[in-house]
Amino acid sequence: MTEAPGTQAEAEDTGRGTSFLRRFLRRPDGVAGLAITSAVAVVGLLAGRLAGADPLAMAYPTFVRPSRRFLMGTDAVGRDVFSRVVHGIGTSLTVVVSVVVITTVIGVTLGALAGYRGGVLDSLIMRLVDMMQSVPGFLLAIVVVALLGAGYEKLILLLGLTSWTFLARLVRAEVLSVKRREFVESARSMGAPGRRILLHHVLPNVVPAVVVVLPLAASRLVLIEAGLAFLGLGDPDNVSLGFLISEAQPHLQYYWWLSVFPGLVLVALVLGLNLIGEALNDVLNPGHGGGRLGGRLRRGRSADADAALPGGSAQPGDATLLGTPGR
Repeated sequence: MTEAPGTQAEAEDTGRGTSFLRRFLRRPDGVAGLAITSAVAVVGLLAGRLAGADPLAMAYPTFVRPSRRFLMGTDAVGRDVFSRVVHGIGTSLTVVVSVVVITTVIGVTLGALAGYRGGVLDSLIMRLVDMMQSVPGFLLAIVVVALLGAGYEKLILLLGLTSWTFLARLVRAEVLSVKRREFVESARSMGAPGRRILLHHVLPNVVPAVVVVLPLAASRLVLIEAGLAFLGLGDPDNVSLGFLISEAQPHLQYYWWLSVFPGLVLVALVLGLNLIGEALNDVLNPGHGGGRLGGRLRRGRSADADAALPGGSAQPGDATLLGTPGR
């Protein structure tokens, strides 16, 4: 008995899924990135237990150098830098994870609808993407803070509503390609409703592309959040890595530990996320140019895909709050 095209494709996808973790763990860069990111994340999650001192308490001598008692020294008003860095990791990760969730929900939903439905809906969504990418992000952030006041809730909402465009373009390009494959046509000919085809046949084949770009986008969001906090657009009542580096700026010449420790943690987090993203790209798209995404670039299937892919004409972070269109 001949196996149905949909069943065969699903079986192949299942086989690839079972070997994915094994292939990922064979990559030293992926394992290193996962270890670094996990270590930083665990420290942020356990901030309350790891740091006994209140990050806002001005209860110690000022400008104490790193020692056994103060692992990262104290700052200009007698606050424990180690406690502030550990709690700053938690704040920065909360912002980034929240923005990634909002970005994924909006980007995948609108991109899938635009690619699968096409027509007027596709045109409307892509014009919305163009409009969002034309907004000067930092100016918008300054206006929002001036009108509504500083706060990480507002920053999360602002980043989430302005960072989804690159993902929408990528998902749209992926859906346009997947919906023409044989197993999708087979399901459609058998009378499967459009929602079922999209959810059970199209989107599962789009997931690898999304998985590749999310860590890379998250690393850029870390830098964007740090940059905004450095400029004073964060929440002064909550410690973040960028805010700590901003506070250390007047004391860089003599009190190096105030900026070095939060800076090293920021670098480690960005490095870990980038290593994970690069390893995922190699695992899911072998040969860089020979994989599923790279092959599309060579065949010229979609200019939008070129704009949204790592290493293409634009990087995932280019279509974020920074305001650079990912086109």
